[in-house]
Amino acid sequence: MSAPAKLKLAVLLSGRGTNMLAIARSCREGLIGAQLAGVISDRPDAPGIAAARELALRTSVIDAQQYPGRAAFEDALEAALRHCGAELIALAGFMRILSPGFVQRHRGRMLNIHPSLLPRYQGLHTHRRVLQAGESEHGASVHFVSEVLDGGPVICQARVPVRAGDSEAGLAARVQRQEHRIYPFVIGLIASGRLQLQGATILLDGAALASPISAQAEPQVAPRRAAR
Repeated sequence: MSAPAKLKLAVLLSGRGTNMLAIARSCREGLIGAQLAGVISDRPDAPGIAAARELALRTSVIDAQQYPGRAAFEDALEAALRHCGAELIALAGFMRILSPGFVQRHRGRMLNIHPSLLPRYQGLHTHRRVLQAGESEHGASVHFVSEVLDGGPVICQARVPVRAGDSEAGLAARVQRQEHRIYPFVIGLIASGRLQLQGATILLDGAALASPISAQAEPQVAPRRAAR
């Protein structure tokens, strides 16, 4: 009996790579049926690339400054994704806006994690904006990437309370801990074959997902998918 096939995953990052490390740990420990086949950065000095190399992961740097425009950069990015055999792409602090054409080519196979309860607080500086607005809760969302920035179908969310006297850094740290839980969880659902995007509808176990999965309780690891 053959071993279950593992989904080949590429992580794109521009910064520290903490979500990449959480995903890598879940893959390495067999908690999800995925293999981290490549870590790609648009910045040669990204700490996340150094962290990936320390784990002996395959890495690529596609330095955006070395290309004459977005089209040439994305051609190089496509080549790197093909080289590592990526079946699913996880944006993890990747700070470049991808073209509509690139997004369309990977529709349903590209995820992003955003530090807010989407559709609220799209864009940057979410923790600061939440505190300035006096919100009582904050959180993180995993969504499929669409042509609209932070606007794709939302798969899973984790909520955290905003505490009296919270600082931006303290709130960000609590949200990030939830990111490290829900991103591997969603990847595990996709790797198991339980979750997919059909048109604009997310299907979980064959049924339309009426609202994002709530990850207030510790998410259960999805069983691995059958061998392909």
